Amino acid sequence: MIKVNKLSRRFGTTIALDEVSLGVEKGEIVGLLGPNGAGKTTMMRIITGYLAPTSGTATVAGFDVRENSLEARRRIGYLPETVPVYSELTVREYLKFTGALHDLSPAQIAEKIGACMERTGVAGVSHRLIGHLSKGYRQRVGLAQALLHDPELLILDEPTVGLDPTQVVEIRGLIKELSRSHTVILSSHILPEVSHICSRVIIIDRGRIVGVGTQEELEKSLKGAEIIAVQFKNAGPGAEEALRGIPGVHGVRAGTEPESFLVESGLGIDIREEIFNLAVARRWPILEMRVVSMGLEEVFHRLTRQEEAAS
Repeated sequence: MIKVNKLSRRFGTTIALDEVSLGVEKGEIVGLLGPNGAGKTTMMRIITGYLAPTSGTATVAGFDVRENSLEARRRIGYLPETVPVYSELTVREYLKFTGALHDLSPAQIAEKIGACMERTGVAGVSHRLIGHLSKGYRQRVGLAQALLHDPELLILDEPTVGLDPTQVVEIRGLIKELSRSHTVILSSHILPEVSHICSRVIIIDRGRIVGVGTQEELEKSLKGAEIIAVQFKNAGPGAEEALRGIPGVHGVRAGTEPESFLVESGLGIDIREEIFNLAVARRWPILEMRVVSMGLEEVFHRLTRQEEAAS
């Protein structure tokens, strides 16, 4: 669906994108992560045809965004961070106007408006002025305009920014539903949001891609050891030393709770059974035992810190 090859963009002496290459397959929902100023918005603006690259190429559904800009844009629905709505129009009037911009016929507009409003949950406010709607509803109207021409690709830039917790849950659910029939690129600063919605993550920092893959793949590439968190009851002061004696254990350190420990072993080595057998032999009740996941937040911070150190 999207192919980007050595894409660069300069603003004077500032390099916003530095020979970025990536691919997004049809039907994927991909999260685009990065600190402020990392180059995320610049990349999305190039893909959507709002901004020309300094060098490199980008194609959408096989159409070059520079050479065949109109054909590429016909296949894109774009929701910028600032929702492009006209507050003096009603929801229905605005969607009619958007449909005309997409060169849809009056019959197509009439057919698609109702479906889009139902899908995005704004049918009940179709005759209200957009300026009188809550931010959550304006966000939904923005999604409706992005969907109106039935694009193959949806690009959503910070779709839940500024919403209250209830609105965030509603928009997340809507995005998940949309991903069943559209390829989606989602840019967000909210890491749990990306973790819950996206099947794959692209992390960009200082204009370069520093990580691509599923959360599990990124964790595996960064982890130096398997970590098991375990908490005993009435284990006594010898528990740490006993854990160190288990074959394959590289290190043991105290956890945050009483009589809890973080036990490290080599990658791919599962020592939970050995820990259980130790606890049974010593008659230590196990209150908790789990594999410690690095989490997307830790992956993000590690990758962006590595890029900072390299720079």
